[in-house]
Amino acid sequence: MATSIRATFKRRFFAGLLVLIPIIVTLFIIGWFFNFVDGLLEPLYYRILGYHIPGLGFISAIVLIFIVGVISTNVFGRRVIKIFDKIMLRIPVFKGIYTAIKQLVDAFSPESKVSSFKKFVVVEYPRPCVFAFGFLTKECVITKERDGHESCLKAVYIPTNLIYFGEIALFRDEDIFYTSIPIEEGIKIILSAGIVTPERISESK
Repeated sequence: MATSIRATFKRRFFAGLLVLIPIIVTLFIIGWFFNFVDGLLEPLYYRILGYHIPGLGFISAIVLIFIVGVISTNVFGRRVIKIFDKIMLRIPVFKGIYTAIKQLVDAFSPESKVSSFKKFVVVEYPRPCVFAFGFLTKECVITKERDGHESCLKAVYIPTNLIYFGEIALFRDEDIFYTSIPIEEGIKIILSAGIVTPERISESK
C-alpha cells in the first residue's frame, strides 16, 4: 500500500514538474528580458524625472523599436538607414563588427530577398561519427603555392549556442549531406533544439 502511494505521488509529482518547467523557464526569460531592456533606459528617465518608474524603460524600448521598424519600411527611412550604414562602414573599429553582425542578422531575416544561407545540411562534426546540422554559406577554392593544386571547399555555418553564435567549418562536397529541408524549417529545427526534426530527412541537391 505504502509503495503504491509512493509510486503514485512520484508519478503525479513528475507530471506536474513537466508542466511547470516550461512555464517557469518562459517566465524567467521574459522577466530577464524585461529587466535588461528596462535597465537600459530607466537610468535616463531617473535623471529626467528624479524617481524610478518600473517598466517605463521597457515600454520606451518597445515603442522605439516599433518606430524604427516603421521608418525602415518606407522610402525615406531606407535612405536614412543607407546613410547610417555608410557612416558605420567608414569607422575602422566598427566596420568589421557591424558588417559581420548585419550580414548574419540579414541571413535570418524573413525580409531578406537574398539569403546568405544556400542549403540546410548535415555534416560530420566536430569529430567522426558525430553529426551536426548546419547552413551552407559559400564555396571557396584553396590553392597550394608549391604545386598549384586546387581544392574546392564549402563553408558551413554550424550554430553552437542559440542561433546567432556558431562556428565556420570547411568541408569537401562529398562530405556534405544536402537535405531537402527549407532554410526556414532548418532555423526552426535549431531553435527547437531538434524537437521538430522530421523522422525522415531526404537528400536534395
